[in-house]
Amino acid sequence: MKKLVSPIFVLGSFILIGFTSCTTAQIEQALGTVAQQTGQTGQNGALTQTEVASGLKQALSQGINKGATQASQTDGFYKSSLIRIPFPPDVQRVENTLRTLGLGAEVDKFVLTLNRGAEDAAKSAAPIFLNAIKQLTFSDVWNILRGERDAATQYLKRTTTSQLTSAFSPIMRNSLDKVNATKYYSELVNRYNKIPLVKKADPNLESYATQKAIDGLFTLVAQEEANIRENPIARTTELLKRVFGSRQ
Repeated sequence: MKKLVSPIFVLGSFILIGFTSCTTAQIEQALGTVAQQTGQTGQNGALTQTEVASGLKQALSQGINKGATQASQTDGFYKSSLIRIPFPPDVQRVENTLRTLGLGAEVDKFVLTLNRGAEDAAKSAAPIFLNAIKQLTFSDVWNILRGERDAATQYLKRTTTSQLTSAFSPIMRNSLDKVNATKYYSELVNRYNKIPLVKKADPNLESYATQKAIDGLFTLVAQEEANIRENPIARTTELLKRVFGSRQ
């Protein structure tokens, strides 16, 4: 009979010995107790801190690589109901007015190239995320394991958003130029601004596209994190199976 052991069960054993006052020995003892109860014993009969931390880092790396691969495919953004990037909301009036004037096809072409730019830029996202994972401390691991189903994703948001934005902006700029999104957008805005009596529009397309692309990647990582936590089949390595835990 299958016996599933969730991260919450693992952490429940930790909490019993007092989170704020745990010593290394106590943590290892708690890990060992859980491992013995589930039959998930390491070389010395217990899951070690290193194994738990490595298991979580593997899970995060798996989620990031899968998410970045999915996002960087053709239509990874454009045909996704979760992460498709729409016309910038700050200038929604531009889209509405241009469609009214019969320029809907031009607007659609821009939105397509905008998402193509995000797909192209997503190819460079994984290394930035993976570098943040290397910096995880055991305290970070602990908080993530006892957190919500997207706790790891939220950690990455807190610790990498600024770095991602700085690193991703020039990548996004090049990608938008590469697929002519910048050109099409400038043409649309210039046409709009020539309409009498309208409020002129000139938002920062690069900033908008960068933020939406990063948000989309985090959405995919959160989806994969939840999958690994809840679905034993998604745990592709023995260490993931042991740490996140099921046993035949």
